[in-house]
Amino acid sequence: MNHIVASNQHSSDHFVAIDLGSNSFHMVIAHVQQGELKILGRLSEKVQLAAGLDLKREISEGAQQRGLDCLAKFAQRMHGISASNIRVVGTNALRKAKNARFFIARAEELLGIPI
Repeated sequence: MNHIVASNQHSSDHFVAIDLGSNSFHMVIAHVQQGELKILGRLSEKVQLAAGLDLKREISEGAQQRGLDCLAKFAQRMHGISASNIRVVGTNALRKAKNARFFIARAEELLGIPI
C-alpha cells in the first residue's frame, strides 16, 4: 500500500477512483500534469464484504463497519478534491447483497459522493 501525502492544494486537476470490491476496497488519486494523468498514490484495504454475506445474502454489520472504517480513511485522503472528480463503484458483493442499499446509503453519507 502506498501512502498518499495529504495536500491542502487540491484543485480541479486532481481525480479519485474508488473500487468497493468484494474482498478489498481500492483508491487511486491522480492529477493532471502537463496534459497527462499522473498517479499520486494508491490505497488498498482488505474489508471482506463478500465474506460477510450470510445465508440470506445480507452483509453483516461487522463487514459493513469494516467497509465504512476504510471509507473514512479514504475520505480523509481525498479531502479538498472536487466531488465532480471522484468516482466510486461497487462490485459483486454489493450487487448480490439484499441489504446493499443500506450500506451504500451509509457510505454515500460518509463520503458525500454517490456510488
